[in-house]
Amino acid sequence: MPASTNPDDSASIEIAAPPTRVWDVIVDVAGMGRLSPECTGGSWIDGATGPVVGARFKGTNRRGWAKWSTTNTVVVATEPSEFAFETKDSGTRWRYRIDAVGDGSRVTESREAFTARPLLARIYSRVALGGVEEHDEEMRAGMRATLERLKAVVEGS
Repeated sequence: MPASTNPDDSASIEIAAPPTRVWDVIVDVAGMGRLSPECTGGSWIDGATGPVVGARFKGTNRRGWAKWSTTNTVVVATEPSEFAFETKDSGTRWRYRIDAVGDGSRVTESREAFTARPLLARIYSRVALGGVEEHDEEMRAGMRATLERLKAVVEGS
């Protein structure tokens, strides 16, 4: 796959909690740092206060010595079943799908390209993050880690 596009990836987990409880944790962009190995948190911007289509938030990220931020736009906010946002900086759409399974939930986190990866993102990945393919693999592992942490947070509260 050329470095100008993002691969499509997904990971899933079952959580012993109803979708509404899972939703509340996923859409807490300020608290995302407790779940993600790379994202350190976020904040709603431009007057947004929560997850509605068109709302924007700034996300902060860190990997080793490298730090960066992204501006993200909510493209799906269907409580409590789906939350998705696009990160123009990377050309990636991140999606969380929450399906009821008995008394619990099955959560699928996915990422997909909605546009070619911008040149600046490719350069930053090569210079600061060890390469495009290496960073992609870390993001795959990061999705699995994020879901495991989500499960621990939701089931532990």
